[in-house]
Amino acid sequence: MAVQSTGHLALSDAAARQLANATKTVAQMSTITPRWLVRCLSWVPVEAGIYRLNKVRHPEEVEVACPPRDEVELPVTFVDYDENPREYFLSSVATIVDVHTRVSDLYSQPYDQIEEQLRLAVETVKERQEGELINNPEYGMLANVVADQRLSTRIGPPTPDDLDELITKVWKEPAFFLTHPLAIAAFGRECTRRGVPPVTVSLWGSQFITWRGIPLIPSDKVPVEGGKTKVLLLRTGEPRQGVVGLYQPSLPGERSPGLSVRFMGISRNAIASYLISLYCSLAILTDDALGVLDDVDVTRYHDYAYVYVGGGPTGRRARASR
Repeated sequence: MAVQSTGHLALSDAAARQLANATKTVAQMSTITPRWLVRCLSWVPVEAGIYRLNKVRHPEEVEVACPPRDEVELPVTFVDYDENPREYFLSSVATIVDVHTRVSDLYSQPYDQIEEQLRLAVETVKERQEGELINNPEYGMLANVVADQRLSTRIGPPTPDDLDELITKVWKEPAFFLTHPLAIAAFGRECTRRGVPPVTVSLWGSQFITWRGIPLIPSDKVPVEGGKTKVLLLRTGEPRQGVVGLYQPSLPGERSPGLSVRFMGISRNAIASYLISLYCSLAILTDDALGVLDDVDVTRYHDYAYVYVGGGPTGRRARASR
């Protein structure tokens, strides 16, 4: 009996692939970001979860003198301290990951199912951490900037003039601007319109645009509402009396500073549970360590047309924005 023809002269690709091993990736998650803010901040370990911010009362009353070359009496003074300093208590970002033992026993090649579940959950916890550093109503930067350190844009979009004004608010060793990627794009458009393209700098292997030598760091955690967002400018570090992140060191099951993963046991339903905890907070050591530019319009675009300047055969084309 003749074999029925399948229309192929050789083994097909579809059939051959049934005997081939597919190269697999780890699970990908689009919500993971570089979290530049966490990298840029200076972090301070906190004992017992409490950080007391001591300040000097009435520093303008501290008297000093530059006497002439005689024996005049020098001023007598002292430096007073705030008797009720603010205390920051570490806040937690936490979740529990459940994995059925059957899944981890049978389906952990080539990737360990428990480790993959923990890795993705930890990434999500760290994303939430960055959002809390910016937006938390108790310790977040936007909730704690003083009124004198806030200003609004002149015409809506973020212009070089606006960022220059913001620098005057945080002029003592500013470290970086922080804003939504849409605001960085809007600032780039305004620079292009004015013919002053910003300089770029390489940090951690990535390119960032700068203004006056200060990098603009993107974060999608800076809120955008109604086509408007904010631009923050920070000074960082305890020695500079700047903005500092706070974390709890030496946690049981510590995987990274302030973050721990602990096994909670296996239930009667054969489900293994793991507790992921991250403890953090943020402190602004002096009022002028943080400034915010409000009402930043990220929706404005410019059309460019070419016009002739000078006229006649010697005229030249110049670009004009509309």
